[in-house]
Amino acid sequence: MTTPGALTTTETTTASGYPAVAVQGFPADTVNFALDGGIPKKPQLVASGVNAGANLGPVTGVSGTVGAARTAVRRGVPAVAISQGSSEGVEPDYPAGVRQAVTWVKGHRAALAKKNAKAPTEVANINVPTCTTGKVRGLVDVPTATAGDVTQPPNCASKVKNPPDDVVAFANGYAALSPVAPG
Repeated sequence: MTTPGALTTTETTTASGYPAVAVQGFPADTVNFALDGGIPKKPQLVASGVNAGANLGPVTGVSGTVGAARTAVRRGVPAVAISQGSSEGVEPDYPAGVRQAVTWVKGHRAALAKKNAKAPTEVANINVPTCTTGKVRGLVDVPTATAGDVTQPPNCASKVKNPPDDVVAFANGYAALSPVAPG
């Protein structure tokens, strides 16, 4: 989803003091702004997130985080969407999401840096649980579920192995990596 009409942008700085441009609109608007000349060079990767709340299974299609990554892929730029699970009364564990994103980027760095790489055909969608007991059980490559309870808190002490999809993986303490078509 994108904002109709002209975008409103504002010069600003990041929390770390770096110059930035804030785009008022949907997450996909930021990708379009950047690729339409808002940044000086075409990026080798768009990383969307880390956002609060999982974007799993049946809700993946309505996610702004995934939507921004889909916009990048449709425009020929590889993209990863990173979402950090949260539960009521528990602060999201953003460092866990960042670690999974960095691991994914390191594992794909050579392919992303190739000058004549094929155009991307899917988004890498990573959902990382916030564990209240135990720790994230690792990253598993699983398909996106077509159904399931995306609201259940994760059990990071689970002994379940070989989850069949992202909803089950996430609920059992895994960081779920699922391919998503650019739509």
